[in-house]
Amino acid sequence: CSLSLSPVLPLFRSSTELRCDNAKGLRAFFDAICYGPKHLMIFGGVCPSVTSIIAESLEGWNLVQLSFAATTPVLADKKKYPNFFRTVPSDNAVNPAVVKFLNFYNWSRVGTLTQDVQRFSEVRNDLTNELEKADIQIADTESFSNDPCVNVKKLKDNDVRIIIGQFDENLASKVFCCAYNLNMYGSKYQWIIPGWYQGNWWEQANSTNCTTRKLLTAMEGYIAVDFEPLSAKQVKGISGRTPKEYEREYSKELQQKGVEPSKYHGFAYDGIWVIAKTLTRVMDLLQHKERQDMYHNFTVDDREVGRLVLDVMNETNFYGVTGQVMFRNGERMGTIKFTQFQEGQEVKVGEYNAIADVLDLINNTMRFQGVEPPKDRTFVRLQRRNINVPLYSILSVITILGMLMAGAFLFFNIKNRNHRLIKMSSPYMNNLIILGGMLSYSSIFLFGLDGALVSDKEFEALCTVRTWILIVGYTTAFGAMFAKTWRVHAIFKNVKMKKKIIKDQKLLIIVGGMLLIDLCILICWQIVDPLKRTVEEYSLEADPQGQDIAIRPFLEHCENTHMTIWLGIVYAYKGLLMLFGCFLAWETRNVSIPALNDSKYIGMSVYNVGIMCIIGAAVSFLTRDQPNVQFCIVALVIIFCSTITLCLVFVPKFITMRTNPDAATQNRRLKFNTNQKKEDSKMSTSVTSVNQANTSRLDGLQTDNHRLRMKITELDKELEEVTMQLQDTPEKTPYIKQNHYGDVNNILSIRNFTDSKEGEKSILKNHLEQKPQAQWGSMDPSRINRGPLEDINSPEHIQRRLSLQLPILHHAYLPSIGGVDASCTSPNPSPSSSPRHRHIPPSYRVMVSGL
Repeated sequence: CSLSLSPVLPLFRSSTELRCDNAKGLRAFFDAICYGPKHLMIFGGVCPSVTSIIAESLEGWNLVQLSFAATTPVLADKKKYPNFFRTVPSDNAVNPAVVKFLNFYNWSRVGTLTQDVQRFSEVRNDLTNELEKADIQIADTESFSNDPCVNVKKLKDNDVRIIIGQFDENLASKVFCCAYNLNMYGSKYQWIIPGWYQGNWWEQANSTNCTTRKLLTAMEGYIAVDFEPLSAKQVKGISGRTPKEYEREYSKELQQKGVEPSKYHGFAYDGIWVIAKTLTRVMDLLQHKERQDMYHNFTVDDREVGRLVLDVMNETNFYGVTGQVMFRNGERMGTIKFTQFQEGQEVKVGEYNAIADVLDLINNTMRFQGVEPPKDRTFVRLQRRNINVPLYSILSVITILGMLMAGAFLFFNIKNRNHRLIKMSSPYMNNLIILGGMLSYSSIFLFGLDGALVSDKEFEALCTVRTWILIVGYTTAFGAMFAKTWRVHAIFKNVKMKKKIIKDQKLLIIVGGMLLIDLCILICWQIVDPLKRTVEEYSLEADPQGQDIAIRPFLEHCENTHMTIWLGIVYAYKGLLMLFGCFLAWETRNVSIPALNDSKYIGMSVYNVGIMCIIGAAVSFLTRDQPNVQFCIVALVIIFCSTITLCLVFVPKFITMRTNPDAATQNRRLKFNTNQKKEDSKMSTSVTSVNQANTSRLDGLQTDNHRLRMKITELDKELEEVTMQLQDTPEKTPYIKQNHYGDVNNILSIRNFTDSKEGEKSILKNHLEQKPQAQWGSMDPSRINRGPLEDINSPEHIQRRLSLQLPILHHAYLPSIGGVDASCTSPNPSPSSSPRHRHIPPSYRVMVSGL
């Protein structure tokens, strides 16, 4: 027995003629089953709608259907269509090929743009599953119905570079017009679209405002993916023809009949061979079973025949004109071709063999508009905004010079620490000022270190260290300066303070207290809300070298959660410290002993530091995104403030040491006259130390003090007159000495000034004894005939008066600042001093300043 094609129901003709009418197609199918011969298979089905309805009912009729043109992915559902086969690959067959193509170029991030139609939506859903299996990120999925421009812009906004499109040629022109307007073409973008469009589709389907030139510009380089209609391998297949030979015969037949070609003709040709091979194999199996039946009455029913046909179809494997014909779950494992649009035409660039799962690209055919394939995303290269090494080096050199200068000042201060000029200016406090300046200098090195030179962990530690060093250095330097000024203020301005020596140890305690406050603030800051490394990223920038990458600058900061609060606390404390220093400098501005009083220089330092800190803080905040400018401003502010402060404190001392070291320790206000009465009434600026017995008597004592000082001035004048008279009449010396010495001692003993030492009395007595004796013993005869007024104002007489007044003032002043005690030394000791004057009872000391 032999089988012909008569058992095969040709369905493609009826469905074509009926123009995909489901009702008419289904009616024709049932009429053929009912009135026609017995059928084993159905060949055909072009329209997806008609084919799907018939294929769903095949199992009940024990029939198998083979289609050569139905590519809809719906028919791949084997649960719903178990008896359906097709020689043409489905639309989903291109998805594994696309994934393979993406992997070849290492594209791991794509976006999809799909027309809102079931056919394309199904392909998109299957593609999504394939991409997820291949671990390829879907950055964005867009669907559109009519106007794709909004969706195309979303793809651009999401930085989608590789775009897989599923739409027909009518909307393809709109898509590429939008791409042209949005500049989504060229070397940065790659479009992958279906490859089944008709030739020159952009001319026929152009319904946009874009010209053909614009469309061709946007379309240049797109990749089209579709199944291969005829195999490219020239191998003779089951028909004994190569694909080229078959194509020539097919073209000859078309010319003779004058019909249009179809892209499915090769699959129809191979489909006939699939049916022939299947029926032949089924007949062989039935004959074999019949021979094995010993009774020779072998019969089979329709169900068993249908099962045999289904099994044989799944085992199909031969080489046809479309390539190797093989089914997997009813789906054709065909060949997928890749074409690229180059200069107005599509050029084949490779193919994908689904059976071997191999992508074969033709050498030197793929052309990208850039020097390399587009990147699947905008690769962002993080670029640290760091401090330039030359700038850091220059400022470091300047800082080192400043530290060397501070070291020179330290050497000068230590070397001359026993000199009266340096000793009276508190060398220990000067050392603290230098130490604070060096700490401030050293913080500059830490401010210049960023993530380019140290690790992230080390940078976070530097945030804390440099803050501590700068704050401690500031407090050490200015705290020592203000402590020195406080001592001068306490000595010269506080009339209620008892006369005692304020030593450097007490000043060290004051500076230590300031540092203790700093440490409390810093420790709380570190425990509650420590400084941490934070990264601030900025907007993307184009690569200056023109590469297809974007630069994202970032900057490291030292910040914490409540940065403003902590900075406010520190600024408030430092501000109060600076205001206190300004107050002390202003209060002691009239103390005119340079070795003690730095009020003028402190005021200048505070002014410069305040102005520079305000300007530096403002500019630093405004330039926080420019690390070079910010570091330069901070470093220059620290260098300027530290250098100015050290120079104002030590350069005057250095100059004075070189020029006139004694003048700095002397009170320049040696003249006292009656014009100072108004100034002396303000006791806060004239009395340095008073030992009071009762505070209620303070006003009376101040009045007596002023009166006594005026009396002393008058006695000086009388003493000069007596001296001149003695020079004229030496025989009266004993009388004058006895009378006037008694007057002087009586005046110096006026009022009850308690707790006085014997130094002032001995000083006064010694000078009253020494100076008149010296004058009496050496009388200049040339001056006898001169007038008394001329002799009193002569230089020699002025020098004598100063020789009497200066030792008294010198020994009365030094004990109040921790110097020589009046009771310990005596200016101009004379071994010939009369013993008669040494046993005089101690008189009460009168403290006089401002003379």
